[in-house]
Amino acid sequence: MSADRPGPPVAPVLETRGLEAVFATGDGVGPVDLRVRPGEQVLLLGPSGSGKSTLLRCLHGAVPHAVPATTRGSAVVAGRDVHRSTVAGLADVVGVVAQDPETGVCLPDVADEVAFPLENLAADPATIGPAVDDALAAAGAGHLRGRRTDALSGGELQRVALAAATVTRPALLLLDEPTAMLDAGGVRAVREAVGRVTATGTTACVLVEHRLDEYAGDDGTAGLPGRWVALDRNGRVLHDGPAREVLERAGARLLAEGCWLPADAELRVVLGHGDLASPAVRAGLRALAALAGDPPSPAGARPAGGLPGAPVLRARGLAVAPLGAPRPTRRRTVVPVLQDVHLDLRAGEVVAVVGANGGGKSSLLACLAGVQAPLRGAVDGPRPGLVLQNPEHQLSRATVRDELAAGLPPGEETARRVDAVLHRFGLAHHADHNPFRLSGGQKRRLSLAAVLVHDRPFLLADEPTFGLDRHGTLAAARALTAAAAEGRGVLFTSHDLRTVATCADRVLVVAAGTVLADVGPLALVRDERLLAAARLRPPALLRRLAAEVADDGELRAVLRGLDAAVERVGDGAVVPA
Repeated sequence: MSADRPGPPVAPVLETRGLEAVFATGDGVGPVDLRVRPGEQVLLLGPSGSGKSTLLRCLHGAVPHAVPATTRGSAVVAGRDVHRSTVAGLADVVGVVAQDPETGVCLPDVADEVAFPLENLAADPATIGPAVDDALAAAGAGHLRGRRTDALSGGELQRVALAAATVTRPALLLLDEPTAMLDAGGVRAVREAVGRVTATGTTACVLVEHRLDEYAGDDGTAGLPGRWVALDRNGRVLHDGPAREVLERAGARLLAEGCWLPADAELRVVLGHGDLASPAVRAGLRALAALAGDPPSPAGARPAGGLPGAPVLRARGLAVAPLGAPRPTRRRTVVPVLQDVHLDLRAGEVVAVVGANGGGKSSLLACLAGVQAPLRGAVDGPRPGLVLQNPEHQLSRATVRDELAAGLPPGEETARRVDAVLHRFGLAHHADHNPFRLSGGQKRRLSLAAVLVHDRPFLLADEPTFGLDRHGTLAAARALTAAAAEGRGVLFTSHDLRTVATCADRVLVVAAGTVLADVGPLALVRDERLLAAARLRPPALLRRLAAEVADDGELRAVLRGLDAAVERVGDGAVVPA
């Protein structure tokens, strides 16, 4: 065959025709027609509840083989009919990182967990050890090799799940928000690992991701997969094509539907320009501050330092065990993940806790909430409400409405309060649905709403915005600031530094086994040494604003103005240039 003659057509790794799945509630996804070639990366976009996770489950057989649904159309992966196969029957050709990494981890040791897929496929034992090492290293998890899976943080579990999904070099890699709980290093490791796997030209990847700015890095839209498939709120394909083309045709609608876009794409829709260094963009961002307003609250603006005379949640000399660690005994010592912690949380303020995966953020919240006893020191103050990192861990009722009413006295006042919270968090249409059948983002909104509906003086929230779309993130952030404005003290953990800068009064930086600093959001973004110590990497938008604004108030105003401008796009209004 001559060199200039085209070779035979390459069979797609994935092909769907009219693929549709509908649950008993009427929710679902499709119809979807999709062809993905070997080595191709596809970004699947859509607001929370649009069916992104459902579509991925259809592609690896969980729907309908494990999760009942009415399905139509066809799906073929690596030449196999998904509907005629089983999840196990596709395991050698499909790698999956689920939205909740805990659901995919089944063995107690990290190395065994990553080796398990190879052992199931009867791989040569001599090749398993090196393959496990390679997969862990590619996922930025080599340091976790000797650890137990039940002692890992959520972000560490995500890295291990990625290693297990890629260790077999599958024909199709399905990633459902693989960076949702990861620090900056973890996000970079996921992006690089996906690049390595697909660079072989044999593995294709379909990625669902909300944290597009972090995933893309400083390259913006150009740092994301080149092909985008966008779903609308009803689970139908809105556009399928090159990223630039999808943005030109549907950028404004994607924002209106609630999708996160990389900052350059978002600014192009809102301001007409996407270059952060452009004078027009810099002037436009400053002008947006005029659109910002304080969150509505009967208490008005929050005073600095909290409300005078209000209760304080106080920790002194706190030593915190890793989450889930056994109690120390005479024969068993427990090494604290954090020690010498001194902090005050005052009513009327919002405090963020940031730091690397495994640094002890979730353990600190559990200790402050009384869920886990401190190894040393004491916590004083009213017992707070706690929103867990995994929303399913706090759900227990048969319907969304019952979940919100749990623990409240029966009566008309409770019914009115529940109805108000349902509408506030966009859950009114799901009031009679089973909470465990909601999408990941909907479960997250429900878990936050179920704690806020109670009148506890302090609220602790562990990653309250992870897995949420643009609208859901705004609703959660505003709920936190409104709770503080109403007189509660709010402490939350997050890897989303943009949300931290938007709503936090103070930031506690966890690193080196302690609370290393207590600073304002702007001071954190400007402090390269502190960022490096905590393994934090602010997105380009925040770094640019940090060089432009004078103080935390101006930074917050610009970010809230941008949020307001996005909502005006969603309302069909024109944002002034």
